[in-house]
Amino acid sequence: MIKNQTIAVIGAGHMAGALIGGMVRSKLLAPKSITASRRSSEALAELQKKWGVRTTVDNRKAAAEADVVMLAVKPQMARKVMEELAGTIRRDQLVISVMAGVTSAAINKALRVDCPVVRAMPNTPCLVDAGATALAAGAHATDADLARAEAVFKSVGLVVALPESALDAATGLSGSGPVYIYMVIEAMIDGGVKMGIPRAIAAKLAAQTVYGAAKLVLETGKHPAILKDEVTTPGGTAINAIHVLESRGLRSVLIDGIVAATNRSQELSKLLEQ
Repeated sequence: MIKNQTIAVIGAGHMAGALIGGMVRSKLLAPKSITASRRSSEALAELQKKWGVRTTVDNRKAAAEADVVMLAVKPQMARKVMEELAGTIRRDQLVISVMAGVTSAAINKALRVDCPVVRAMPNTPCLVDAGATALAAGAHATDADLARAEAVFKSVGLVVALPESALDAATGLSGSGPVYIYMVIEAMIDGGVKMGIPRAIAAKLAAQTVYGAAKLVLETGKHPAILKDEVTTPGGTAINAIHVLESRGLRSVLIDGIVAATNRSQELSKLLEQ
């Protein structure tokens, strides 16, 4: 597994910071085994103060000294950063990429080495150890490499493995998914306010309702439709709300949003191919 190994996190922004925190809190790795790298020395100082990890603004130095290299830069910066790291990454190093849309083949080509690559699509609830991460192993990654990546992301939530061909869809579903739910919560809050509930209380009720509903789906294993039917009584309030939501196309809008986000992820994969 990944214990007793070292990891370099290249592009240690908010998501990577959450992963660093998860690894430290879960004691997956000691702080001294983690090196964070990014351009902002001020942000690095905050990471060092909060988690005790090593920091550097030198991406090549960080990568050269690590067993595992995590690429956590924005897809638009992928080409520049990987060109910088080309010639530094070794064949025996595992590369974990959280760059949306950038394929494992493109990563191997840009780094100019056939190292194992595991792509990951986490989401922002990783910040509170409630993330959902989809992993996909590249052509040169073994089951052991996938297990090392799983250990990292299990420290901040749920992990599933998918073929790489499905990772763009996971980006559209769970990667971007929190945004859809934030919009749902915001709309529920406004609905409560419209009907006379103070906004602060409406916010608590709406967020807890979404949290509780999601927890029921996960812990009971029941299909959401069954849970819906269990609380939808004849002539009651829920069925009247369902009628309105269905007539306004709630399902279709959410499906279309996931399709649009998936398509954008596929477009991002072409950035390194141009």
